[in-house]
Amino acid sequence: MIVKSKKEPIVLLFGDLLFFTGALWLTLFFRRFELPSMDVFYNHLIPFSFLFLVWVLVFAIAGLYAKQTTLLKNKLTEVILKAQVANIGIAAIFFFFIPYFGITPKTTLFIYLGVSSVFIYIWRVYLFSQIRSRRKNAALVIGSGDEVDELIAEINKNPKYPLRFVAAIDVEIVDPLLLEKEIFGIIERGRVSVVVVDTNHENVLPLLPILYDLSLLQVKLSVVDLGNMYEDIFDRVPLSFLRHTWLLENISASPKPVYDFLKRFMDIILSLLGGVLSLVFYPFVILAIKLDDGGSVFIFQERVGRNNRLINIVKFRTMSGSDKGDEVLKSKHVVTRVGKVLRKFRIDELPQLSNVLFGDLSLVGPRPELPALVSAYNREVPYYNVRHAIIPGLTGWAQVRHKEDPHHGTDVEATKDKISYDLHYLKERSFLLDIYIVLQTIKIVITRNGS
Repeated sequence: MIVKSKKEPIVLLFGDLLFFTGALWLTLFFRRFELPSMDVFYNHLIPFSFLFLVWVLVFAIAGLYAKQTTLLKNKLTEVILKAQVANIGIAAIFFFFIPYFGITPKTTLFIYLGVSSVFIYIWRVYLFSQIRSRRKNAALVIGSGDEVDELIAEINKNPKYPLRFVAAIDVEIVDPLLLEKEIFGIIERGRVSVVVVDTNHENVLPLLPILYDLSLLQVKLSVVDLGNMYEDIFDRVPLSFLRHTWLLENISASPKPVYDFLKRFMDIILSLLGGVLSLVFYPFVILAIKLDDGGSVFIFQERVGRNNRLINIVKFRTMSGSDKGDEVLKSKHVVTRVGKVLRKFRIDELPQLSNVLFGDLSLVGPRPELPALVSAYNREVPYYNVRHAIIPGLTGWAQVRHKEDPHHGTDVEATKDKISYDLHYLKERSFLLDIYIVLQTIKIVITRNGS
């Protein structure tokens, strides 16, 4: 895709490792204000190399290897500093509790925190941006709707992209008979080298052969599908560009033997481990719920699972009652005092690890919804039922990326955004993506973000 490079995370990774190593050498210099000998440097580099691998994982959890459009530059300093503090904490535990390497570098770690943070910041903010191409390609977008406006704003306001939209044609307004003349005029006047077009729009379909002929005959002209570019940037599928042909080409419920095995293996191992470790919270949660209002500890709810099959999930009760079926649409139950705390730290969902263990849920997948809400959304939200093609999950792509996730009530507009993320996950799902979502969920829980 023309707006990003799949090599960027790899470049960032090797750059981080290089600057981690350089920061270590400079730290040893500052430690005694003399050039460190090769023996001293290697004695530190060997144990630190193990830590570098862990620190890279911390950076991944912090989102520092995600596409840089999702990480605002003005927040980069804060994110790097927090990640580095966590890294130094890990290093302190490593050296003080595993004295195999014979060094306990208290002062060195303190100096290294400052030096490496400066190094990583310079590398990430200034040097890496210089590696990218500074040339901006003039682009024309052909489409209509709010998502087109969103795409134009993202591209033109973010200097990281090698594109700039110099013109836009609203295919709903322009006379189809004049569309061809309008397009060629803009390409010629604006020296356009990239045409981003809604290839599924009925007014555009007659022009596609001409546009593709131009892209083949003119080396400097590229034709890019509008929906693909939008998904590539925002990690969600634009519903207004979606057609059933896209679903047939990109969404499949067919078994993926290797992926399915690894996913189920991860579900079993992590649900067992998490379930056993979480038992320590149960006595305190049970006592708190009983002291709060004396009601039941657990609630059991029907949710819609894979292939629209009804499943029963179990949670710690956080509301004054348990909604079932159509009652959710007219619920007057309120969140209890204890429930607010349980939800804030996601403790109310710990019993659902049993659902994961028995296969009704997965750790990662579209979140299961109440039957009453599914019926409502099937009528109002395009392609909503597609999310039931796979096993639902405790967490998912929408939960780690969508900031307005609807809870405990109907919200059609927010759910349209949510399904756009779910469709992206259905298209791109893989074991590595599942691991990334799990790590991001851990980050959200630790930082108490989300809802």
